[in-house]
Amino acid sequence: MGHHRKALRTTAVGAVSATLIAGSVLTAAPAAHAAPNGVRFVDITGDGGTTLKANVVTPAGADGSRRYPLIVLPTSWATPQIEYLAQAQRLADSGYVVVTYNVRGFWQSGGHIEVAGPPDIADASKVIDWALAHTPSDAGNVGMAGVSYGAGISLLTAAHDERVKAVAALSGWADLIDSIYSGRTQHTQAAALLQGAGSITGRPSAELQQIFQDFFASNLDKEDEMLAWGAKRSPAAYVDRINDHGTAVMLANAWGDTIFPPNQYADFYEKLTGPKRLQLRPGDHATAEATGLLGLPNDVWTDTERWFDHHLKGEDNGIDREQPVRLKPRSSGGYEDYPDWKSVAATHRKIALGGSTTIHTNVNSGADGGIIFLSGILDQLARVPPTASIPLLPRRWAAVWQSEKYATAQRVRGTAELHTTVTPTEESGTLVAYLYDVGPLGLGKLVSNAPYTFHGRTPGKPFTVDLELFSTAYDVPAGHRLALVVDTVDPLYVEHNPSGARLTFSSPAADPSYVSVPLREQ
Repeated sequence: MGHHRKALRTTAVGAVSATLIAGSVLTAAPAAHAAPNGVRFVDITGDGGTTLKANVVTPAGADGSRRYPLIVLPTSWATPQIEYLAQAQRLADSGYVVVTYNVRGFWQSGGHIEVAGPPDIADASKVIDWALAHTPSDAGNVGMAGVSYGAGISLLTAAHDERVKAVAALSGWADLIDSIYSGRTQHTQAAALLQGAGSITGRPSAELQQIFQDFFASNLDKEDEMLAWGAKRSPAAYVDRINDHGTAVMLANAWGDTIFPPNQYADFYEKLTGPKRLQLRPGDHATAEATGLLGLPNDVWTDTERWFDHHLKGEDNGIDREQPVRLKPRSSGGYEDYPDWKSVAATHRKIALGGSTTIHTNVNSGADGGIIFLSGILDQLARVPPTASIPLLPRRWAAVWQSEKYATAQRVRGTAELHTTVTPTEESGTLVAYLYDVGPLGLGKLVSNAPYTFHGRTPGKPFTVDLELFSTAYDVPAGHRLALVVDTVDPLYVEHNPSGARLTFSSPAADPSYVSVPLREQ
């Protein structure tokens, strides 16, 4: 498996290089227009004297006679400080002082990559200090926003600095471990992409290099240390502080985000007690916000501005009276609004997973979650998710169960849950569960998936598996079926099955196996 992991990381680095080259060209496009309109490029002294490269955009005509709300935008992972210039100019034109800065460790900023560690949070507070001292910004109305890495830093800063009154966290994370280590399984492509991008555009800290080394090596002796490292960098660990501060939090993500899956955002949203909003749309990591970074019309950025207008300017624009959970299904064009996340699924329908089925491991059956970014973008733009021919999946390597043919459309909304009994032949192993929409010809379109890894089990002794699949919103047409497929190899994840291992799935009478599918009210 070592050679396989190295190949994946090498491929990811190549993909990152191409992406960054393209991204630099695209994000530079608005810069040529923004620079003449009052953009200042400045150096800000961050925590420990680290230099942070930043740019400032102020409202036209700002002469120091009045104060404006402040919005701070930390950059995304591996992106230059011009990332937000189009949106910064738009916000400034709307009456905000906007400061964007390159987070430490990347591009021209000093320091090393700390992955939203304590120095990054201290940096954000230093940027706020600088802005209040050097721009006509209002200390009583401070907001933060960002995409991906910038989203996580914004949420963490809100937990540690009560001056942050409102946050818009776009394509970010609330639980770092549950994002790239869900089901106790390494999300290989996601981690390799982050590692490759960080190495190309920044300077990883010694701690981060060790974390990556232990992560890819599946060093279980260091698992507790890695979990503690991730928890320190997870906004979910500080949700009580955010609630105490009363921070207004807007969360936006994509259904197919292969770096930060939507489940952890939905769970975090439910724990927030202050003003809050959750938006989920088709796409992959940061693709829902991408057109807005180019200055093009974009729903996510429009709602971000409305969020700040209400919470920082006090505008009565109605966003506080709208249903706070807004979803855009992957298979239809319109939005759906709900009073809370729990209301997304009105009911759950169970598909029985009867009988006893044994599968062999170490071979990709043909069912998989796709390719990072590519599959999510195809689903977003063309509604073409990863597919598999369900009748042709080799039963030696894939367990398959199907529902009856549905007479009416089934509107899947929320988080499907797998409950089953597994008997392994080895003490460690990995399984990946997939939920498919199966048409009349047997072609399955991926609805959701999730990995699960176990260690320290007794060979031959059955144990229970409860696994949440990644949250989604997908309409299964009338005349189609749902199928649950389980195999053991997926390019998105690390496999922990020893060579020749087998897994048996059973459904004891006292504890039947099933997959519970969340459905919107018909």
